[in-house]
Amino acid sequence: MIEVEKKFQITHQTIELLKSKSIFLNEITFSDTYFDNKDFVLTSNDKWLRKRNSKYELKTPIHKGLDRLTDQYEEIIEESEIKNYLNFLDNAPLYLILEKNGYLPFCSFTTTRQKYKNEKFNIDFDIANFSDFNYSILEIELMVQKANDIPSATKDIIDFAKKYCLELKPIIGKVAEYLKQKSPKHYQILIDKKIIKKI
Repeated sequence: MIEVEKKFQITHQTIELLKSKSIFLNEITFSDTYFDNKDFVLTSNDKWLRKRNSKYELKTPIHKGLDRLTDQYEEIIEESEIKNYLNFLDNAPLYLILEKNGYLPFCSFTTTRQKYKNEKFNIDFDIANFSDFNYSILEIELMVQKANDIPSATKDIIDFAKKYCLELKPIIGKVAEYLKQKSPKHYQILIDKKIIKKI
């Protein structure tokens, strides 16, 4: 499956309007830890390896360029497939392979997420807690089967956003916000590599 999503800034008006028109699903809390090596070989190629609670996940980009209207990632959630993708031939558990190859945590935080459904759209209100600061963000998402479905999904998300008067300005994600505040060198590398826009 391919995740097609767009991030938005949360405002009081946004919350009240969307929540009143959407179906509440649940509220969950989860912890994320992101990994990379000293050369930032993953994140500088827009690849995001994380451990969510106790499970590893790898997000790999399908989109290209910074002028896209939505982000599109394929998620690899099986540990064996993650090892294959990263060319790790060792049969050891992934956490040991990461340590052995110098892939270390660079960002950890806890997210409280309120999940809603509106028509076919998945709507997530996220509050990320980085211990000494919080970052709130709204994500609207559609899941599609194949790359050919991405343009249609993107149009649907944009039309939905306009319907609810959501601003279409660029917004950085939770990890990028952390790097912006806490690791400016890493943040600048991602800007130089055109992974994220400077905001």
